[in-house]
Amino acid sequence: MTTTTSPTTTPRPALTGALNLARTTTTAARVLRQLRHDPRTIALMLLVPCVMLFLLRYVFDGNPRTFDNIGASLLGIFPLITMFLVTSIATLRERTSGTLERLLAMPLGKGDLIAGYALAFGTLAIIQSALATGLALWFLGLDVTGSPWLLLLVALLDALLGTALGLFVSAFAASEFQAVQFMPAVIFPQLLLCGLFTPRDNMHPALEAISNVLPMSYAVDGMNEVLKHTDMTANFVRDALIVAGCALLVLGLGAATLRRRTA
Repeated sequence: MTTTTSPTTTPRPALTGALNLARTTTTAARVLRQLRHDPRTIALMLLVPCVMLFLLRYVFDGNPRTFDNIGASLLGIFPLITMFLVTSIATLRERTSGTLERLLAMPLGKGDLIAGYALAFGTLAIIQSALATGLALWFLGLDVTGSPWLLLLVALLDALLGTALGLFVSAFAASEFQAVQFMPAVIFPQLLLCGLFTPRDNMHPALEAISNVLPMSYAVDGMNEVLKHTDMTANFVRDALIVAGCALLVLGLGAATLRRRTA
């Protein structure tokens, strides 16, 4: 009598669970190594916000107070937009090239993968925010009442929020062109409603209500708190926590939408 044995199947690795620090840092290191060979992307992330601030300063050369009034807000908005654009395209490139497909076949959790990407791009966000803040304060003469460190903190949180949004929307784009198309849908409405062009309480009540749930509104509010107050205020703490919380929430949503493209 012969016995037959069913073929042994290897279970797929679990993609959920607690974060693994070693896997997260390994993922981050791999992403940074890839970015090191892409100088154009690095230049876009690190230099474009500085160039935009430089141009803005001398657009208002005849009225420096205008630069003081809006420069702090844009110091947070420019890094957010840049990190959103670069992160969404770079992550989508990894998806379409099959890199994420291969990684998801390994014992690597979704949280580890998203956290690794966030850590890599967050490292660049720190450098970007430091460069832009230093340029605005010590070269372009941006006049703020509060601490430069608080200004840097908000700029960094904004850049991290842009990174999280870019990672999230990359799950819904099939091409780099589609990733760019998400900018008008995700970024531009926030730009119009964040209070940069007019105080939010001057808007139509319906638009003001929408602006109250958009994270960029609190990024601008946080910058304005540093612009007007010498010490850290309760409103500043609230704004910073909301921006940080939104970034974490979007990263969680990014991990939830991360999936294999093939069975």
